[in-house]
Amino acid sequence: MKHMKKLSFLLCFISFTLFLKAGEWIRINQLGYLPVSFKIAVLMSEETIEINRFSLKDAHTGQTIHSFTSIEKTGSYGQMKSTYRLDFSKFNKKGTYYLVAGKAKSPVFRVNTDIYDGTADFLLHYMRQQRCGYNPYLKDSCHLHDGYIVYHPTRTNEKIDATGGWHDATDYLQYTATSANAVYQMMLAWQQNPGSFADKHKANGELGSNGIPDIIDEIKWGMDWLVKMNPEKGVMFNQIADDRDHAGFRLPTKDTVDYGWGKGTGRPVYFCTGTPQGLLRHKNRTTGIASTAGKFASCFALGAQVLKDFYPGYARMLGSKAGDAYQHGATHPGACQTAPGGAPYFYEEDNWADDMELAAAQLYQTTGNPQYLEEAVQYGRMEPVTPWMGADSARHYQWYPFMNVGHYLLSNVNDKRVSREFQRNLRTGVERVYENAQSSPFLFGVPYIWCSNNLVTAILTQCRLYRETTGDEQYAEMEASLRDWLFGCNPWGTSMVVGLPAWGDTPGFPHSSYLNIGIGTTPGGLVDGPVYGSIFGGLIGVTITEPDTYAKFQSSLVVYHDDISDYSTNEPTMDGTACLTYYLSAMQKDGNRQANKITQQPEINYSHPVIE
Repeated sequence: MKHMKKLSFLLCFISFTLFLKAGEWIRINQLGYLPVSFKIAVLMSEETIEINRFSLKDAHTGQTIHSFTSIEKTGSYGQMKSTYRLDFSKFNKKGTYYLVAGKAKSPVFRVNTDIYDGTADFLLHYMRQQRCGYNPYLKDSCHLHDGYIVYHPTRTNEKIDATGGWHDATDYLQYTATSANAVYQMMLAWQQNPGSFADKHKANGELGSNGIPDIIDEIKWGMDWLVKMNPEKGVMFNQIADDRDHAGFRLPTKDTVDYGWGKGTGRPVYFCTGTPQGLLRHKNRTTGIASTAGKFASCFALGAQVLKDFYPGYARMLGSKAGDAYQHGATHPGACQTAPGGAPYFYEEDNWADDMELAAAQLYQTTGNPQYLEEAVQYGRMEPVTPWMGADSARHYQWYPFMNVGHYLLSNVNDKRVSREFQRNLRTGVERVYENAQSSPFLFGVPYIWCSNNLVTAILTQCRLYRETTGDEQYAEMEASLRDWLFGCNPWGTSMVVGLPAWGDTPGFPHSSYLNIGIGTTPGGLVDGPVYGSIFGGLIGVTITEPDTYAKFQSSLVVYHDDISDYSTNEPTMDGTACLTYYLSAMQKDGNRQANKITQQPEINYSHPVIE
C-alpha cells in the first residue's frame, strides 16, 4: 500500500508537471483589425483540450467586454494536438483588447480604422535600402562599374552602363524578372490606391519632400534600370551577376567579387539569347525570351500611364518602347530563366504566356488597339490558372509572377463574354487555393515552397482584385486569414515583415549583411517565409545559429526560423516586399472608408514641377 501511495503521488506529480509545461497559444493579427472585417484568431494547444467559449477583454482594465461561442474545432496541427478558430468578427467597437480562451491569452491588439495607415509606405524603407548605385541607407554608392555583356554574339565583354535598380535580396544579384514585377506591382498599388502614399523622401531616397509621392520615386528608380536593361529595340538583358556573388556577408559598397575583369570592377550583364545559359557548372533551361520581353512591355505600357503626370516626356518614351518589347516577345516565345553558376539554384520560370497576356492587355488599355485585346485573350487561354494554385509543390519561382494581373485587366473589359471568362479564371485560381486551405486551422492553402510568403502576397492580390471586380465575397474569410498569416496569425506567432508592427513579434535576425555587420536591420522587408521541412533539410549551406525560440511550433511538415543563417525562411526579398504594397495600400483605403474619409483619386497638385 505504501508503495502504491508513492506511485500514485509520483503519477500525480508527473501529470501536474506535464500540465504546467503543456502550452496553449492564441495567434492573432498583431497589426489589429478594421472594425468591419473578419476577425478570427487561432488557438493552439500541445494537449487535447475542449473549448466552447472565449472572451474579449479590455487591454487597459482587464474587464471582459464580450464572450463568444463562435468556435470551430480544427483538429491537430504539427505538434499541436488541438486547434480552434475563434471568430469575433461581429465585434466592431474601436479599442485595445486581448483574447482569453482556456489557459491562453493572446497578445494585445487594436480594433480601429487606422491600423493600416502608413503600412504600404513602411515597406518602401526596404526598397530604398536595396537600391543599387546610390544607396540612401548607406549614403554611398555601389556597383558603379556595371557591367560587361556576356552571351551576346558580337558584343561580349563590351562595357555598358547598367548601374541602378535594386539588389534582389541579401545577395547583390539583379534580375529583370523580379525587378519588372516589383515595378509593375508598385504601379498597380499607386493606380488603385493613390491616397495611401505620402511624400517624405527625395528622389534619391534621402529624407525630405520633393513634391512627388515616395512610391512614384521608387517606381521611377526601378524603371530607369529597366530602360537600361532594354536600351534599344531587340536588345534585352536578363540579369546582372551570378552566384559568384555568394561570397559571404559584406556591404554592397565593399563588394570586391572578381568576375574576370578585376575585383569589384564590373559584373556580367546577361544578354537574352533565348537559349540555355550558365557560365560555370550549371545551366538553366531557357526556351525563349517572351517571359522577359512581356515583363518589359507591361511595365513600359503601364508606366506610360502612371508617370505621365510627373514625367510626361519620359512617359511618352516608355509608351514607344512598350510595343517594341511586346513584338520582341511575340517573335521569341518561351521562358527566359535566370542563369545559375556554381550551385544549382536559379529562378526556374517555366511560363511565359502570362507575361505576354499582361503585356497585350496593358497595351490594349493604353492604346485601345483591338488587336492587343484579341492577342491578350489568346495568350490568356494558354494559361487560365497560374499552375501553383492548388498544387502542393513547385520548383523555385517556376510559375512567375505568382499571379497574373492580365486576367484582372481582361475581366474588366467591355466585352461581356471575355470579362466573364477571365473572371472565372480568377475565381478558379482562388478556389483551388481555398480547397487546399480546408485542412488548415489557419485556412492556409499556399504550398510551403521557397518564398512561400511571395505566393501569399500574390493570392492576396488575386483575392482582392477578384472580389472588387465581381462583388463575390465567398473567399473573403480566406483572404483575411492570408492577410493575418503575414502579421502573426500563424503557428509561430510572428509577423513576416521586419519591424511591422513595431510593438510586435517580428523577424529580429533576418538574413542580412547589415545585421551581420552590426549597422542595422531590414525594416519593411518581407521575409521568404516558412518552407517544407524536406526543403529546409535539402538546401546547401543553410544552418541555424541562434537558439530556436519557435522550436515548439516546428514540425516535420513546415519550419520557420528567425535566424540570420536561414536564407530559406528568413531572408527578405525585394519583389515580395514590393508586391505587398498593393494589398496594404488597399487596406488603408478600406480603413479610410470606414472612418468616413473616403479617399478619391486626387488631382495632381504637387509642389515639384513635372519633368519633361
